[in-house]
Amino acid sequence: MLNSRLRAACLWLLCLLLSPQVFAQTPGAAEGALLTPRQFLGYELGTRFTPHAELLRYVEHVVQHSPGRMQQQRYGRTYENRPLELVYVATPDNLSRLDDIRRNNLRLAGLESGAAQRQQPAVVWLSYNVHGNEAVSSEAVMQVLYDLANPQNQQMQQWLQNLVVIVDPCVNPDGRDRYAQWYNRVANQQPNSSPLSWEHHEPWPGGRYNHYYFDLNRDWAWQTQQESRQRIAVYNQWLPQVHADFHEMGPNNPYYFSPAAKPFHADLTEWQRKFQNIIGDYNRKVFDKNNWLYFTRETYDLFAPFYGDTWPSFNGAIGMTYEQGGGSPAGISYTKADGDTLTLAQRIAHHHATSLATIQAAADRHDELVREFQKFYLDARNKPRGEYKSFVVAGTADAGQVRALTQYLDRQRISYGYAAKRSKQRAYSYAAGQTETVQIEPRDLVVSMYQPKSTLVKVLFEPQAALEDSLTYDLTAWSLPYAFGLKAYALKGTVEANSAAPVKPATPPLPANPPYAYVARWNSLPDVRFLGRLQQLGVKVRVADEPFETEGQQYQRGTLIIPRTGNERLGARLDQLVRAQADSAGVQVQAVQSGLSTSGGDLGSRSVRPLQQPKVAILAGPGVDATAFGEVWHFFEQQISYPVSVLGTDYFSSVPLAEFDVLILPDGRYDNILTERSLENVKSWVRAGGRLIALEGATRFLADKKDFLLKAKPTDSATAKKPNPYAALRRYADAEREQIAERVQGSVYRVQLDNTHPLAFGYGSTYYALLRDTPNYRFIPQGGWNVGVLKKNGYAAGFTGRKAQRALSDSFVLGTQDLGRGQVVYLADNPLFRAFWQGGKLLFGNAVFMVGQ
Repeated sequence: MLNSRLRAACLWLLCLLLSPQVFAQTPGAAEGALLTPRQFLGYELGTRFTPHAELLRYVEHVVQHSPGRMQQQRYGRTYENRPLELVYVATPDNLSRLDDIRRNNLRLAGLESGAAQRQQPAVVWLSYNVHGNEAVSSEAVMQVLYDLANPQNQQMQQWLQNLVVIVDPCVNPDGRDRYAQWYNRVANQQPNSSPLSWEHHEPWPGGRYNHYYFDLNRDWAWQTQQESRQRIAVYNQWLPQVHADFHEMGPNNPYYFSPAAKPFHADLTEWQRKFQNIIGDYNRKVFDKNNWLYFTRETYDLFAPFYGDTWPSFNGAIGMTYEQGGGSPAGISYTKADGDTLTLAQRIAHHHATSLATIQAAADRHDELVREFQKFYLDARNKPRGEYKSFVVAGTADAGQVRALTQYLDRQRISYGYAAKRSKQRAYSYAAGQTETVQIEPRDLVVSMYQPKSTLVKVLFEPQAALEDSLTYDLTAWSLPYAFGLKAYALKGTVEANSAAPVKPATPPLPANPPYAYVARWNSLPDVRFLGRLQQLGVKVRVADEPFETEGQQYQRGTLIIPRTGNERLGARLDQLVRAQADSAGVQVQAVQSGLSTSGGDLGSRSVRPLQQPKVAILAGPGVDATAFGEVWHFFEQQISYPVSVLGTDYFSSVPLAEFDVLILPDGRYDNILTERSLENVKSWVRAGGRLIALEGATRFLADKKDFLLKAKPTDSATAKKPNPYAALRRYADAEREQIAERVQGSVYRVQLDNTHPLAFGYGSTYYALLRDTPNYRFIPQGGWNVGVLKKNGYAAGFTGRKAQRALSDSFVLGTQDLGRGQVVYLADNPLFRAFWQGGKLLFGNAVFMVGQ
C-alpha cells in the first residue's frame, strides 16, 4: 500500500513539474526553446488577463531567446515602482550598430552634428496599453514579440531588413495591474458575457489612469507625469519615423484605424496626411480578408498636440491611433447590443493584425519614410511654417515661471536664447490680444523658429491654432504663454539672441548680525513649495496683505515674511533652514535688518498676519471625478511635497472634520455624497473656522443651496422675450453640431482679478483661464467676494460655441464667501487641469495657504 501511494505521489509530482504553468514559473526554464505565449504562460492568450510582472517575464524570455536580434532596456519606473521597459528589434547587423543608427537618425533631424547618411533603416515605435483598462494591447504584444523573434517567420525577418522596431509592451503598468487584478479577482470561472455581470462593471477609479489618476495619453506634450518624462526622454533620443499607439473604445464599436478624422492640424505635412491613407490601406486589406468590421475618418482627429498620434507627428513621425472596440466593460466575453459576442481573443487578433500591418507598411516604404523625415526637419530649420518666426518671453516675468518654462523646453529639446540687445519691434502681444509696438530687452527669452523642432515650437506657441472643423476631440487652445501666465510676444521677424543665459544674481551672503527678518516674494509655484516646506519644519511665517517698501525694494501683497520673533526657539538654525529651503525651491529671499518700512505697513503692522500650517483633506471615491482628484493629489504630493489626507466618500459622513483646517472637493457629482445631513455637518465645520474649497462640479452642487451665496444665472429660455415655435424642428444629422453651440472646447479666457484679495495674491489684474465648461454664475452679493470674473470681450483663444459665448459674459469664475468664522472658496474653473496649466497653480496655493487665516 505504501509503495503504491509513493508511486502515485511521484507520478503526480512529475506531471506537475512538466505542466506548462509550473514550467513558466521555474527559474532558468527559459533556457530551452523559444516558447509561444501559451506555452510560457500556461494558458491561451484571450482566456485571462496577464499581470504586468508575468508580461515582463515573457518579454525577457523572448529577448533571451533572440540573441543578436533583440535588446531590452529598462528606461524607468512608475510611481508604484513597476519597471518600464522597451524592446529593440533588428537584424543582427543592425542591432550590432544600434547606437550608430540612432545617432544618424538624429543627424537626419539636425539634432546631432555630423554628416547624415540617408541609407539606413526606418525606425518604428509601437506603444501598447497607455490606458490601463484598455488591456488587450499588452496581451496582443506578446504574440507580436513572438512573431518578431521567431526565426521561422521568414516574412517578418524580411521586413526587419529595413527597420528597427522599438516596442513598449506596457506604457501604464500601474493602471494595467489595477484593472487586471480586479478583473481576475471578480471574473466567473466561465466568463459571463452578460453586460449586467459584475465583471463588466469596473469600480472607481478604474484602471485607465496611472497612480495619480492622470491620463497618460493626454500627457505626451506636457510630460507632467513620471512615466511620460522617462519615456519621452528616450523617444527624443530616437525620433522614430512611425509611432503607433494601441487603444480600445466602447465594446459596441468595431475597430478604428487611419486615416484620421478632421480636424487635421494645419502643420501636418502632405506626406504625413498621405501616409495616413497608405497605412490605412495595409490595415484595410487585412480586415477585408478576414471580414472584420472597421471604420476610418471618424471621431479620432489629429489636432491637439497632447496625444500619442499628434505629438509624435509634430516631431516628424507618422503618428496614428488604433482603437479596438472593447475596453474595461468587455472583459473576456461580452454580449454586444447587436447580439454578437465580443471576445478577448478576437480583440487580440485585431491588434496583432494592425501591429504587423504597421510593420509591413513601414518596411515597404522605408526609403520614403527616411527621406520625408529628413525633409521635415530640413524644412523646419530653413523654411519654418507660420507667420511668426520668433517668440519672446519678457525677462521681467516671474523667475520661477520662466525657469519652469525653460525646463519644459529642455525636455522637448527645443532651443532658446536671450535677446542680445534692446530693440523696438512690432509684435503680437498675448496680453493685449493684438499687434502693437513692444520693447525687447536684453534679458528676454527668445525662441526662434529656425531650429529642428520649429514645427513643435509653432504648435505650442502660436496664439491661435487654425481649426478647420469645430467638431474636435479635445482642447482647442493651449499656447504656452497662456499656460504659464507669462508676458510674451510673437514676432514675424527674427530677434538677435545669445545662447548664454543672463547671469543669475548671487544669493547675498549672511550679514554679520542675524537679520531682523527674511522676505520672499509670492509669484509662482516654487514660492508655494517654499512656504509649505518652512511650515513643515516648524518655521513661523507671516504674509503681507498690503504692498510695502523696505531697504530700497518694493514688495507686493502676498510677500512672505519670516521674522525672528516667533522663531526664537530655532536660534541660528532659522537662517540655515530659510536659506536651504529657498535654494531647494529656487526662491530668492532677502535679509532685512529692520522692521521699519519706508512705505506701506511695517513688518509688525496689522497688515502683516501670521499664517498657520493648514491640515488639508481631499475627498475621493465614487462620485468624485478620478482625474480631478488626481490633479489635486499630485499637486500636494509631487509638486509642493505637502502632507494631505485623502478621505473616502464611502465613510466621509463619519469623519471628524474638526481634525482638518481645509477640505477640498474636486470636480464630481455630489448629490449622493453630500446628503442633506452631511452637508449640514460640513457647513457647521465651516462656521467653526474651516475652509471649504469647491472646484467645478462641487461648485455647481453648492450653487443655489441654502447658506451658499453663489447662484446660477438664469438660462436663455428664462430670459427670452418670445419662444420660437420652430425651435423643435431640427435636422437629426445636425444634432452634434448644434450641441457644440453650448460648449467651450478648452478655450482661453482673460479672467479679471481683484488682486487685493488673498485668493489672487501674486497676480496682476488678469489671469488666463483654460475653460472647458461654462461657469454660468451670477456675481456673488454682499457677504462674499468676486475675486475673478469674466466681463465682456474676455476671449483670448480657442473655440467657444455661440450660446456659450453669451453665457460667458459677465460671469463669476472664482471667489469666496464668509460662513461663520470660516470660508467657502469657489473655483468654478479648475486651475490644476492636467497639471500643465502652470499659471493656475499659485491661485490654488492661495486658496489653501492664504485665504481666511
